[in-house]
Amino acid sequence: MSSSLSVETLKDQPATQHQNIDDSERTLDPSGPNNSIKEQESNPMSVAPPSGKPCMQLKGSLVPMTVLELNHFEIDQFISDIRAKTSQAPDFFDNLPVVIGLEKFEESGSLPFKQLIDACQEHSIRVVAVRGGSELLQSAAKQAGLGILPKQKERSNQEPQHIESQNTPAKADASAAGARQNQTPTIQAQVETVEVEVIKKVIQKERQVSKVVNQPVRSGQQVYAQDGDLIVLSSVSAGAEILADGNIHVYGTLRGRALAGVKGDTTARIFCHSLAAELVSIAGQYKISEDIDRSALGKAAQVYLDKDALRFKELEL
Repeated sequence: MSSSLSVETLKDQPATQHQNIDDSERTLDPSGPNNSIKEQESNPMSVAPPSGKPCMQLKGSLVPMTVLELNHFEIDQFISDIRAKTSQAPDFFDNLPVVIGLEKFEESGSLPFKQLIDACQEHSIRVVAVRGGSELLQSAAKQAGLGILPKQKERSNQEPQHIESQNTPAKADASAAGARQNQTPTIQAQVETVEVEVIKKVIQKERQVSKVVNQPVRSGQQVYAQDGDLIVLSSVSAGAEILADGNIHVYGTLRGRALAGVKGDTTARIFCHSLAAELVSIAGQYKISEDIDRSALGKAAQVYLDKDALRFKELEL
C-alpha cells in the first residue's frame, strides 16, 4: 500500500507501458524534481534563514540578592541550619536564588561545593554565584558551575579630602632641567623658580533625591528608590516588595518586604506607622516575620542596624 506522499508523486508522472508501480522497486532520481519532496519528507522542520533582527540584548541591572554568609562548613550542621530557616517562611525561600558569601569563611583549603549546592536545592534554594574567597575557592566554584562576584567594598562615611596636585609643570620642568645638567656639565642652565598656585579640588556628593509613592503598593509589585530614600504615603500589602539605597518611610501599615540600604549603607533605617512585615532588611542583614521583635509588631516602629544585628524600636508619635 503506497503512502499518500508517494501516491501524489506518482500522479505527477505520466504512466508508461513499462512503468513498475511496485513500491519495493520504485526509486527517485536524486537529481530529479522529486528530490526536494523526499528531502522535505526526511526533514519536516526546516530552519528559516536569520532575519537579521537581534533577538536579545544585554543590559546592566541592579537585582537584590540574598547572600548566604558561610562561616564554616559541616554538612550535617549546614543541613540542620538551612532546614530551620526555610521552615520559618517556606514561600519566601521557594526557588530563591542566593549568593554564597565567603568573606568570613574560616577554613583553609577547598570547599565541597557540590554538597553545598545539593543541600540547598533539596530545600528549594538555588545557588547562582559566590562572592569573595580565596583563588582556590573561586576556582572550585567555577568548576561547580557558579559565577564569581567581587568582594563587597567597605563603605566609608568620611568626607572626601582635598586633593592637591603635587606634580606641577614648574617642578616637572625643574626636574628635567636638572637631569640634563647632570648629563652634560659643560652646558649651564639657569632654572627660575616659579610659584604656581595649587588648585584644590573638592569632590561634592550629589544631592540624593527621594522617591515618593502616593498610592498603596499592592501584592506582586516592586518599588525601588535608587540612590535615595523611598517614601510611601500609604500601606504596603503582603506580597509586595519595596527597596531603597537609603531609608524607607511607610506612612501606613508595612505588611510586605522592605529592604533598605541595598547597596550596603549600614546607616539606613526603616520607618513605618504599623509594623507587620514579612521581611525587613538593612544592608543585607534581614529578619523574617517570625524573628521580628514582638513588642514592635502592630506599632509605629523603626528598624536599624547595630553591630550587624537588626534592632526594633517603637516610635513615639
